[in-house]
Amino acid sequence: MNHHFTTVKELPDSEKPYEKFLISGVESLSDAELIAVIIRSGTRGTRSVEVAQELLRQDGHDLLNLYTLSVQDMQKIPGIGQVKAIQLKCIAELSKRMAKTRYKERICLGDPGSIASYYMEDMRHESRERTMVLLFDAKCRLLEKVMMSVGSATAALVSPREIFLAALDKSAIQIVLMHNHPSGDPSPSAEDDAVTKRVAECGALLGIPLVDHIIIGDRTYYSYRECKRIQ
Repeated sequence: MNHHFTTVKELPDSEKPYEKFLISGVESLSDAELIAVIIRSGTRGTRSVEVAQELLRQDGHDLLNLYTLSVQDMQKIPGIGQVKAIQLKCIAELSKRMAKTRYKERICLGDPGSIASYYMEDMRHESRERTMVLLFDAKCRLLEKVMMSVGSATAALVSPREIFLAALDKSAIQIVLMHNHPSGDPSPSAEDDAVTKRVAECGALLGIPLVDHIIIGDRTYYSYRECKRIQ
């Protein structure tokens, strides 16, 4: 099947993202126009901005669709093929990494907010609970993060044995437990409380204290340490 591709130059002046960028700056572009710059062309009878608008109209109804839609889902939209879908997913990943880079040097064991900010973009868009343990040395420097489990939308399985095997393997002196709540509400559940208590008790016995358990929500977090539920 032959497709005629409509280039950005063929769009009306008011819908040319490249020209608008040069005249008014990147901040002047709408969400759809920013995506149109990446897509660059549409199929017959469809402008790139219209393709972008259709992408934004999908399940999440906004830019978060770049995170949540799969490559296969994106390809169902006329004007988005495999290459364009992959490009869009790469843009989404770059945005997450850029957000993380901003906070990387600010990570401080005694500041739960700095830890939450660093991992927020990685975890707040997840549709399932993911639990990781952050391993710190004696100077409170982050050694490594280790993914411990991927659960359902409501619960993640946490094994203290696996947590402390990872800590011992990396010679960690102290640890922070972290997981996300796909609902966006970071309020701890009774299960979260039980996991925290169990891991803290194991850590005390092994001499590798649990310094904090941080729950990531949507642009918010809950810290057991800040709430003085871990000493």
